[in-house]
Amino acid sequence: MSALALSVLLSLVSAVAYAGGAILQERVAATTPEQRYVPLRRGAWWAAIALNGLGALLHVAALAYGPLSLVQPLGALTIVFALPMAALFVRRRAGATAWRGAIMATVGLAGLLSLTSASGAQSLDGAERLVLALATGGGVLALTVAAHAVHRHPVVRSVMLACAAGAAFGIASVFTKTVAVDWEEGTAFARHLPSLGVIAVLAAAGVLISQASYRGAGLAAPLSTVTVVNPVVAAAVGLTLFGETFRYGTMGTVLALGCGVVATGGLILLTSERIARETSTGSGGGQPESASEPEAASVAVASPGPVPAPAVPGPVEPWFRAEVLPAVPSQPVPAASAHRRVAHRHSRRRERIGS
Repeated sequence: MSALALSVLLSLVSAVAYAGGAILQERVAATTPEQRYVPLRRGAWWAAIALNGLGALLHVAALAYGPLSLVQPLGALTIVFALPMAALFVRRRAGATAWRGAIMATVGLAGLLSLTSASGAQSLDGAERLVLALATGGGVLALTVAAHAVHRHPVVRSVMLACAAGAAFGIASVFTKTVAVDWEEGTAFARHLPSLGVIAVLAAAGVLISQASYRGAGLAAPLSTVTVVNPVVAAAVGLTLFGETFRYGTMGTVLALGCGVVATGGLILLTSERIARETSTGSGGGQPESASEPEAASVAVASPGPVPAPAVPGPVEPWFRAEVLPAVPSQPVPAASAHRRVAHRHSRRRERIGS
């Protein structure tokens, strides 16, 4: 097998591993909504982490055997693999709009990455690394806070968290590239420690935030957002700091902008499809379908004894029937004796008060 064919095979297996990890993350988020970021007690979550790690290792191996212009676009196939895998393994079928959005996002991202031309191996100096790390941390924190501010809109919150996770993964890739370049140049290991720390923090933040992005938003929208934002952020840093350019000059730049528009349109389709599904299934007559069930359950539990008559206008049938109740023998007290007893009690009470 040639090196190019091996690179393609590794890239495809890496995309499948990433897709499997995303499906497991979405299922964990759907079954444990109270654990947003770190569901440590769920074995499925650890399996998802293992699949994501395997995908990253295979991606790095594919880059060792093939060019960046081929491996990166193939990594965008994660979205396309995830939808049929979700339908097959967890019975989560995507609609026609989700498929169109996923294909548009994949094609746009693949075209954008294929038009990026890498220059010679370059690294970042200490000041650039510090500014990039601080800017990334501030941006990720701002997106996370803004996502929690719009918690009433699950899809919007999910997309914002996915953008934050994609940015964290993308900048982690940038720092990984700088460490690789410095390592080849024989730099002392102590110089790698700050960059390795930034990589660890950004990678962990990306995993935890991406886990939260799957809560209440399905699979397609957050996965597509992470898959698109990750390489786009890395490519933007490469264009601005590493001296990378687009191929074919001005025409390549125009084509790259067109591919970016196509990818953005795919993400919009995915988001709108999920919002439309939630609106159609979650609202019946202006109220969610599940809103009446907890109410009924609470009424049943709160009344252990006889249920009182409901307060409804109009004639209401009584909740008991007089003939059903057993007859209780009455024991009347003579009216005169009762009157004398009450009068005597009052007179004694008056005497005590006056004395």
